[in-house]
Amino acid sequence: MQIKLTSLGKRFNYEWIFRNLSYEFVSGKAYAVLGHNGSGKSTLLSILSGYQLASEGSVAYAAHGKEIPVEQLYQHLSLAAPYQDLLEEFTLEEMIQFHTRFKRLRGVTPQQLPDLLQLQAARHKLVRDFSSGMRQRLKLGLALYSDTSLLLLDEPTTNLDQAGVAWYLEHLEQNRRNRLVIIGSNVPHEYSFCDEQLPINQFHYKAPDRKRG
Repeated sequence: MQIKLTSLGKRFNYEWIFRNLSYEFVSGKAYAVLGHNGSGKSTLLSILSGYQLASEGSVAYAAHGKEIPVEQLYQHLSLAAPYQDLLEEFTLEEMIQFHTRFKRLRGVTPQQLPDLLQLQAARHKLVRDFSSGMRQRLKLGLALYSDTSLLLLDEPTTNLDQAGVAWYLEHLEQNRRNRLVIIGSNVPHEYSFCDEQLPINQFHYKAPDRKRG
């Protein structure tokens, strides 16, 4: 999977979040999109996932030398993000079964996944009754163990305790091979292993000064 950004820009109403962003992400590497809260990290990942449209510029996707239309991107993509919803009326097992109707898992069966998530005691528990940490572990587990070539993680250790952070780092390391991994973060332990860093504030738009005549 490769992603090429050309003169990318995004604005809300009249305010530019970032502009003139040209960059290329390539398969087999892990990238960190860095910046303070509100800097545009989540917005960029949302555009990369196809959930939002850019205001200007272009995003091009390719795999094995062939272009991927954005409407087919979901087949290649896994995402875990704070704004991502889970189906709360499902049990854990039902949520996993539903997910695997659309995406295959990497090297595990749906029956094995609760154990890997360390949620084996919650197999028959409704997702709406999960703690915030359990929800985050479920989001991460579905993304990490989906058989996809693009993995997008936005603030991945939100609501995780120290044991949860260790779990995230261990299972990400096990599942990053032959994938393009992009992480939006401002917490060093979430991205310390990344190959390259993209500080989003380098592309913050500054309006030109207007001199009075």
